[in-house]
Amino acid sequence: MTQVTIREAAMSDIPQLRTLMIAYIVDFYQYRQPEDDKLNALIHELLEQKIGIQFVAETEDGTLVGFATLYFTFSTLRASKIAVMNDLFVVEAERGQGAAAKLFAACKGYSARHGYANLTWTTAPDNLRAQAFYDKMGGDRSNWQSYSANPTSGMGD
Repeated sequence: MTQVTIREAAMSDIPQLRTLMIAYIVDFYQYRQPEDDKLNALIHELLEQKIGIQFVAETEDGTLVGFATLYFTFSTLRASKIAVMNDLFVVEAERGQGAAAKLFAACKGYSARHGYANLTWTTAPDNLRAQAFYDKMGGDRSNWQSYSANPTSGMGD
């Protein structure tokens, strides 16, 4: 089993982090690759830790094998700030070795230490492996239904 260390992402991680994020977006979720300037801007925003934060899983030789992203927002129902774990990704070769659990723990710990009322996340309905992982991590399945819309497309009346 590969030993990994979880830490906050740093500027020096950008090349490897970009590669991981593209693998996550394009290979895993099969979305189109974002424009370079948009992906770079997002990474830099997260490194500033104002809108969110990224954690990376690093092997002893300095290779990044996973990442998790938290975004900061608010809940009206809780009248408090909450953290949204938008991403948790580990390269295929390292899955099942503990990196995901360590990344999840880093997100949960960060949220607790910084006074977030809740940590939330979603996963694709067909991502059964992720669902089993989140069940094992003690997550509660929500009764809420998620929706999304492109703000530039017709929304109906």
